[in-house]
Amino acid sequence: MVNGKFWGYRRPDGKVGVRNHVLILPTITCATQAAKQITELVQGTVSFIHQHGCAQVGVDYEQTFRTYAGMGANPNVYGVVVLGLGCETHQARSVAGEIAKTGKPVEVVSIQDHGGTLTAIAHGAKIAAKIVQDASAQMRDLCDFSEIIVGTECGGSDACSGLSANPAVGVVSDMIVDRGGTSILAETTELIGAEHLLANRAVDEKVAKRVYEVIKAMEDRAFMMGVDIRTGNPSPGNIKGGLSSLEEKSLGAANKAGSRPLQELIDYAQTPSKKGLVWMDTPGHDIEQLTGMVAGGAQVVLFTTGRGTPTGSPIAPVIKIATNTAIFEKMADNIDINSGSIIDGQESIEAVGQRIFDEVSLVASGKLTKSEILKQHDFGIWRIGPTF
Repeated sequence: MVNGKFWGYRRPDGKVGVRNHVLILPTITCATQAAKQITELVQGTVSFIHQHGCAQVGVDYEQTFRTYAGMGANPNVYGVVVLGLGCETHQARSVAGEIAKTGKPVEVVSIQDHGGTLTAIAHGAKIAAKIVQDASAQMRDLCDFSEIIVGTECGGSDACSGLSANPAVGVVSDMIVDRGGTSILAETTELIGAEHLLANRAVDEKVAKRVYEVIKAMEDRAFMMGVDIRTGNPSPGNIKGGLSSLEEKSLGAANKAGSRPLQELIDYAQTPSKKGLVWMDTPGHDIEQLTGMVAGGAQVVLFTTGRGTPTGSPIAPVIKIATNTAIFEKMADNIDINSGSIIDGQESIEAVGQRIFDEVSLVASGKLTKSEILKQHDFGIWRIGPTF
């Protein structure tokens, strides 16, 4: 960290990564085990397990495709081996073609075309090994925070979330935005009841209107199913942690957005088109929202928790922030920063916010988070349609 900057990897499209991964990207669930075996053979590669990629249609197909392509296009990825079966709906060559627009190395391997699993693994590993060697020769450059997209998330919230960690993350959000960067607010489900606060901060009437449309669409999904959204949110753990209602949870979650104007609302796994504070329409499910923000280009994620979570990403460092000292001490293997000092009366929100910002600088320059050290490679796509 030098004068508020960080050391990152410059990509061919001009974007900056904070990691230098080679991603083995399976476009179909049938290829995930082969992808995993390639990562076991080749150091410097990462992958993920999922259950998607075939018999998806319409907007559900498009959203899954956008997520795959976004993971490969994320600046934290140096190069990609797209691994398909061959007959699936989400064709590996189509996904690879979209990622290739970034200018990074992209290769395609098909299990059917290469004569089965063993030969596909061997071929994929050989390609991956070459890309990893090329990636290892790239040096970090000194970069500005205007090139950072930070995702913000809260999971396993408790009564302290809206008082300590979330407002401290809000301070960081403002600091990133003030330096020309981008902060993503997500979890549409967990903003129900606080939407008016964000609409009042919208840069124009169009964005303010979109705030209410996105909230209504989320509520309408529950009505269409004939269920009460509040039977799943707040969760049993949230209630045990002291949250009484979804509205109370939402008021705390909204604090992660800091105080800067809301520039735009984007779809799940979509890349922001504007700098500043951005809202991505995601569910409240921790892994699904995390995946959406990373597929949208977030290089670093700030994740607050009052109940504790091991959550991480295969390609983006996730900085875990405890809302209370008890959970920080109990889950020290998983949590990076304690904001419980605010509750304990030992630090101000601003002071903890500065500590988190300093940690972002270190992590962006190469420091590993605890989720990375433990190889917590979580991945899940928000499905918005049936499988046929």
